[in-house]
Amino acid sequence: VQLQASGGGLVQPGGSLRLSCAASGSFFSINRLGWYRQPPGKQRELVAGITSGGSTNYADSVQGRFTISRDNAKNTVYLQMDSLKPEDTAVYYCNAEVRVGMYKPIYSYWGQGTQVTVSS
Repeated sequence: VQLQASGGGLVQPGGSLRLSCAASGSFFSINRLGWYRQPPGKQRELVAGITSGGSTNYADSVQGRFTISRDNAKNTVYLQMDSLKPEDTAVYYCNAEVRVGMYKPIYSYWGQGTQVTVSS
């Protein structure tokens, strides 16, 4: 299973970006999908998550500004980021909890990370 993230870049405060992460390879199903971020010099933290049923959760710091969604037909998760702030600057990673076979365990996979920089 491979996760390919894209959509990062440089944006001014108050601007928007949309991150995408597509899963490929051989697997039975994708359960929970999530976005995490790691600011410079800090630990990785959860930004948002979405279950296979569409339930979502967000970090307090992004609630109301970020929206996570998924397209199950495309095995893709998105993160719409609006009203960006300098403190949102980080490397953003996608994560997928994948069942690799019908009666197989669930494994966690990570994308390669995409840099988001919010600066004027």
